Amino acid sequence: MPPLKYEQIAESLRRRIADGEFGPGDLLPSSRDLCEQWDVSRATAVKAMDILRADGLIVPHQGRGFSVVQTALARPAGGRRAGTSRTSGGRPFRRLGAPEMLTPPSHVADALGLSAGVGALHRARLVLAEDDTPMTYVTAWFPPDIAAQCPRLAQKGPIAEGTTHYVRRETGRGPVLGVDETTVRLATSAEADHLGVKRPTAVAVDLHTAYDQDDRPLVCEEGVTPSHLWRRTDKYPMGPGT
Repeated sequence: MPPLKYEQIAESLRRRIADGEFGPGDLLPSSRDLCEQWDVSRATAVKAMDILRADGLIVPHQGRGFSVVQTALARPAGGRRAGTSRTSGGRPFRRLGAPEMLTPPSHVADALGLSAGVGALHRARLVLAEDDTPMTYVTAWFPPDIAAQCPRLAQKGPIAEGTTHYVRRETGRGPVLGVDETTVRLATSAEADHLGVKRPTAVAVDLHTAYDQDDRPLVCEEGVTPSHLWRRTDKYPMGPGT
């Protein structure tokens, strides 16, 4: 099924942002301009903007339209249920170091289906709390086939459209299943340094793996959060006999 018109408009704008035509703080074309360019109704143009807004890529301005976000948002690992977005669960972050091909830990290699010694593309970020102090140290590991098809993953800067959209655009593969596993252990020396805590410190570890429609792994992310900052609340219906 071909994408609907508003999805085409959103994807076109996303690509133009990713290519640098619109940078942080720049205003996007108005709804009127989009209506003329794409020969669509205002409702369709607004729906396209709603998609980008839900992705955390643009922000509204009263009487001025929409602009590209000044501060990119990222989420801790896990909790990527359908319907969630960077605007609802994202926080400011700092990219750490430069992406590089490394041999992942054995549990990450297992999640990605990699043989021992096979490298994966490693990216790291530090998700910040409301007071700009470290909250979660996240390492993302991309299997070599994804890394080869998505060269921008190896660049140091953040990807404005988000890695999920970028990978889908380059490979045609998107996440349809997420597997989250949470464990508790003590922080390593490197993790304690990144998080600004003293050892020994208990941390919650969220391991998130995303799979495509053919059950092939797209990425494995590990988020490490000090125990005093980690909290998970689930709200769900219950009935008789549950």
